[in-house]
Amino acid sequence: MFDLGPHASFIVAAYGVTVVAVGALLIATLEDDRKQRRLLTDLERKGIRRRSAAKPPVKQVAPPVKTTAAKPQATRMPAKRKPAKRKPAKSAATKSRARKSPS
Repeated sequence: MFDLGPHASFIVAAYGVTVVAVGALLIATLEDDRKQRRLLTDLERKGIRRRSAAKPPVKQVAPPVKTTAAKPQATRMPAKRKPAKRKPAKSAATKSRARKSPS
């Protein structure tokens, strides 16, 4: 067989752990898939359908016919808004005086 040298037991153990981990992930994924499919069939049996499933055809209903003439609606102009009042900006000199404490 292969000569793996003095570290053969470590190499074989690492491969073994990897195979076990990948196998466990595969089994867990397959079990979850079966569980989700079971839940989906139960929901579909109860009448709950997927959004992506084809929807049953909808009967087209003609819109109701108006028998009286509609009155034209009066149009209103939107009210004019007043501009917002802004405080005057402080100059750099004013800001530096505000930071200094009185002596």
